[in-house]
Amino acid sequence: MSDKSSDKSEDSPLSIAHGAPDLPGVTVDSYNVELREGETFVGDRASKRAFNEILEEWRERLRRVEADPLGDVPTRELSKKQLEKVLTSGDPEAAGLIQGAIEEFAGELAAVTRRFLRLKAWRGIERLVVGGGFSGSRIGELTIGRAAVLLKADGTELDLVPIRHHPDEAGLIGAVHLAPSWIFSGHDAIIAVDIGGSNIRAGIVEFDVKKRPDLAKARVWRSDLWRHAEEQPKRDEAVDRLIAMLESLIGRAKKEKLELAPFIGLGCPGVIRADGTIESGGQNLPGNWESTRFNLPRLLREAIPEISDAETVVIMHNDAVVQGLSELPFMKDVKRWGVLTIGTGLGNACFTNKAAAKE
Repeated sequence: MSDKSSDKSEDSPLSIAHGAPDLPGVTVDSYNVELREGETFVGDRASKRAFNEILEEWRERLRRVEADPLGDVPTRELSKKQLEKVLTSGDPEAAGLIQGAIEEFAGELAAVTRRFLRLKAWRGIERLVVGGGFSGSRIGELTIGRAAVLLKADGTELDLVPIRHHPDEAGLIGAVHLAPSWIFSGHDAIIAVDIGGSNIRAGIVEFDVKKRPDLAKARVWRSDLWRHAEEQPKRDEAVDRLIAMLESLIGRAKKEKLELAPFIGLGCPGVIRADGTIESGGQNLPGNWESTRFNLPRLLREAIPEISDAETVVIMHNDAVVQGLSELPFMKDVKRWGVLTIGTGLGNACFTNKAAAKE
């Protein structure tokens, strides 16, 4: 579980801490919880890999009696688009095979959700948003919907819903809620980065605080994606590539006369220390990101010391926290809420709205 230290970062301008529990609109009550069942993590039961394993088991059962309706393509190579096409308009038996995997995986998601809700920090959660790459598909939506039905049927009082923004953009949009309020004065957009176990996405997020001070109109203006898992770079190579992506985005914004705030918001797997280093959870990233000598925010500030003629501020938090923050403007009707992100693993975080806490 995260260390919710409120110590300020010695390296961050204006003494803003990385991985802080106290954010402008919410208190982060918990994130990156690693529940265990013996030698395994509970969250692994609700990961993208777990769904593929369930689907493969169903295919193997059918292969024992007849031909596999999904053919000879290995399960890990079947894309979401291919599976969705079969589900909606393919052979009925093949569609039934996928539906069976959805049903079983939904049961696992519901069971994992119940485990989280028993944690002290998670008690009182009224709504749980499910994000991550898996949720950005019809199969993901059906899984979430079925898990919601299972939870309600057993008396669990919880709204379980898909994340509002596309998962590829939610991890960028949420970064605006890391920024202090002064950032938005006189600026049009910020730079955001979403670091994952397979991909790194960088983008420019516009906000319109005049129309929606709650940042509900924040949107991704431009973004670039690098699938680092395909290239298996060293850590320094990954940092250099990220810096090049950011410099390119800054150049585009300047060309289009978009006024960038001097702020970079980072979402990264793991428990984030106040000084910007990663305590744990970065094992899927290229190289050793958990070294106390490796500080990504510091490296980015050194490479990009100024944006729009002002000193660059870089804030990093856990990627599930940042993705969850994209929902903040739409959570005014609840006091406590959370997020699960289904991807390489299962990211998690829960929040208390500051406005609700004052009532």
